[in-house]
Amino acid sequence: MVILRITMMEFYKMSGNLFGTLFQYISWGESHGPAIGCVVDGVPPRIEISEADIQPYLDRRAPGQSKFTTQRKEPDQVKIMSGVFEGQTTGTPMSLLIENKDQRSKDYSEIKDKYRPGHADYTYDQKYGIRDYRGGGRSSARETAMRVAAGAIARKILETQISKDVSIRAGVVQIGDLKADTKNWKDDEIDNNPFFCPDADIVNAFSLYLDDKRKSGSSAGAIIEIRARNIPAGIGAPVYDKLSADIAKAMMSINAVKAVEIGEGFHAAELGGEENADQIYINKDTGEAEFSSNHAGGVLGGISSGQDIIVRVAFKPTSSILKPRDTITKNGTETQIITKGRHDPCVGLRGAPVCEAMLACVLAEHWLRHKAQCL
Repeated sequence: MVILRITMMEFYKMSGNLFGTLFQYISWGESHGPAIGCVVDGVPPRIEISEADIQPYLDRRAPGQSKFTTQRKEPDQVKIMSGVFEGQTTGTPMSLLIENKDQRSKDYSEIKDKYRPGHADYTYDQKYGIRDYRGGGRSSARETAMRVAAGAIARKILETQISKDVSIRAGVVQIGDLKADTKNWKDDEIDNNPFFCPDADIVNAFSLYLDDKRKSGSSAGAIIEIRARNIPAGIGAPVYDKLSADIAKAMMSINAVKAVEIGEGFHAAELGGEENADQIYINKDTGEAEFSSNHAGGVLGGISSGQDIIVRVAFKPTSSILKPRDTITKNGTETQIITKGRHDPCVGLRGAPVCEAMLACVLAEHWLRHKAQCL
């Protein structure tokens, strides 16, 4: 009987709402509910942290920062509710809370019985039998704020236990068919323009292109590249929980993501073996192993090589647009839909801080696993 009760409890738990095994977080809340939040567990004790360490990352993701993002005004002020005492983590679960301040559910009243093509409205209703039309409810990207908050904690673990030199930066390298030159990558440029773009030379073209999409009531997709530096070799696993596999899963779990590449990605299929192989040699000055190239993207056999970890993520254009699209109602009637209200003309822009956060969470998870087994 006890076994049956436990099984039933697991049966009624929301599936897929928990990240990680050692570094874990579970999030909750809806786009237009009173608040969103998360509980982060597995944080080692005695790590110095406060809201001030988390808030800057949330500020980068926050809506309403330019004409190229949704004009919803959310301050996204995070509150640490537990797990910290006298400025240090206690080793107990950290509970984080962000209150929603600028919900406008009435924007969705005209489409409450219509499914938005390209969104999760139809599939969500098919799965749960109930639809929260207020911005998509739980399927809204509003929940990504808590990913960013959890990612800030993950960064503190990496910086404290590996090195302060650990760096994770994401930049938008393509919008529509316009591509940045990644040879011009500058970290400082990423926060210097509204596109999170590391290449200053393409920013004006991005602006003109996306402004045209915005004014026409359409939207654009984007590709984000994430670079993690100063991650030591040996983190990951060789079989099912490869570092690369968990990175791909984490990125694919982000709203609107349709594809993930690591290193050369799909382009590796076009290379010969002698081109793709990253040759290894000994640096005569340091005596350390080094690589002649980084086609692998910093991961070999599911384990970090010590090189920069390079990930690219493709975001689809949002379907919340002012152009009419064919759809059906909940009752099965064919109709058309126009999505009014406040929406990002390119959801990939604010996806950059989210991608950084998810990579930080995966790296913290694998670092803690590595410590548990190998150190």
